[in-house]
Amino acid sequence: MNVDVSILGGGLAGPTLALQLQKTCPELSIAVVERRKHPVPEAAHKVGESTVEIGAHYFEHVLGLGPHLKTEQIRKFGFRFFFSDGQEQLDQTLELGVRTAMPVPSYQIDRGIFENFLAKEVQRQGMHFIDSALIKTIDLSSQHVVYSKDGEEHSLRSRWVIDASGRAGLLKRKLGLAKDNAHKANAVWFRVKGKINIDAWSDSPVWRGRCSPPERWRSTNHLCGRGYWLWLIPLAGDAHSVGIVADAQTHPLVEMNSFDKAMNWIQKHQPRLFAELDGRRDALMDFAFFKHFSYSCTKVWDAEARWALTGEAGLFLDPFYSPGSDFIAMSNTFICDLIQRDMQDKQAQSVSLYGQIYERMYFSFYESTLTLYQDQYDLFGDPEVMPQKVLWDYTYYWGMLAPLYMHGKLTDLAFVSSLIKIFEQTKALNLAMQAFLRQWGGVSRKTSHAIMIDQKELPWFVALNRSLQSELDATGLKQLFADNHLLLNRLARQMLRRALSAYPMLDTAAVAEVMLPVDKEVDEYVDAGNDLIPPSIYPLMV
Repeated sequence: MNVDVSILGGGLAGPTLALQLQKTCPELSIAVVERRKHPVPEAAHKVGESTVEIGAHYFEHVLGLGPHLKTEQIRKFGFRFFFSDGQEQLDQTLELGVRTAMPVPSYQIDRGIFENFLAKEVQRQGMHFIDSALIKTIDLSSQHVVYSKDGEEHSLRSRWVIDASGRAGLLKRKLGLAKDNAHKANAVWFRVKGKINIDAWSDSPVWRGRCSPPERWRSTNHLCGRGYWLWLIPLAGDAHSVGIVADAQTHPLVEMNSFDKAMNWIQKHQPRLFAELDGRRDALMDFAFFKHFSYSCTKVWDAEARWALTGEAGLFLDPFYSPGSDFIAMSNTFICDLIQRDMQDKQAQSVSLYGQIYERMYFSFYESTLTLYQDQYDLFGDPEVMPQKVLWDYTYYWGMLAPLYMHGKLTDLAFVSSLIKIFEQTKALNLAMQAFLRQWGGVSRKTSHAIMIDQKELPWFVALNRSLQSELDATGLKQLFADNHLLLNRLARQMLRRALSAYPMLDTAAVAEVMLPVDKEVDEYVDAGNDLIPPSIYPLMV
């Protein structure tokens, strides 16, 4: 078979790239080669079930899959955090989340249902989808792939070869591109049949009535403690996903690398969840674990040689904040642009230059996002500092990376270049703030109260989320980034003031060095009582 693009891997990244390419360049011939037999089981045993704004926008609007998401998947009730280590009563812990859903939607994805749908959609749109196929050899000098199916070998030649094989990392292994990222965390996860109805974990009508509708179970629920967090994600196929993600030193993998060990660990750290699961052991569907699941690579594509890695075939961060589908959206968009340029003019040197710029951008996004996780796991059980960190991390994401992608400017290099100074300054500010949050966590009293912090009570926070859906021309969008840059500086200044009011020994010099100069506009805003984090909503709880 001869095609324009061979995509090796039919999970999430590969078929979505095929659909995006088909929309962008309908004249292309495309083949997707997948190892597993289709259809795959529902509640497929994969991570990446929770989406956030970029990934949800990619699936719904860029690929046009909104009808499927709205009818066959679950609308997410945002992120929700409980600082519940060792607690038997969830209503006696601090809850961080929203009472009503934010304006911009996101979804919980049953990967089995979704991947079966994607495979059918690829075929419906006239592309090849070859399942039960095992890749035997890849020759990048001639873009020649040999695979076996039903005991026979087949040949596939193409202009571009894309590795979307997930952790198998076919090209990464072949080319020696693997790279450690020094983020040492492990994960175990499993699925159980039926829903875990977290809303029934308390008889308190006050606690139950805090959310409207009273459906906390639709959230990506995080049960948090020092050095770890545990996810609860509902799946449309009448199953619930449970995962433990932990710092390798604080909670060694050997303590949880079987279902029985994991249950013993859950009994100690999250006894209310243990009570829910203990009587449902026969509902266990599967169990798996990853050691040091986070990784990077030295290169993700070569436009001149016409190969690329996308999704987990290239790099992976951390499931906290669910960035996996975001990075699929960005890598696929970069790759799609490169292939389109190559097919239009076939000038390898010109396309190669774009590839180098896109790669630097992609790695910059990766490195910046990694700072949200690296050396931060000790904070996860801190009910005083962690809510402040979550607020900061959301603001950074919604203020910078999300609007760039969701307003269709990711590959607009002229636009991106006009904002380089803002991007560099906010990246430096975020790096300094992550270090400051670690310092704060080192001295905090970790006081907690049985209250709910409703992020939707912060008007500016809701407006920031809503701005992701705004229709702006280039001038208006540039102004939005300038406003968000100022917002991040105001938020940093107020967080520093708040922390110093309780812990005057904290050193704020590193943050102050990268903040906007102490100017009249910022100071007048803060001093006029415009509190971005009012104590009535976001208590310090010292």
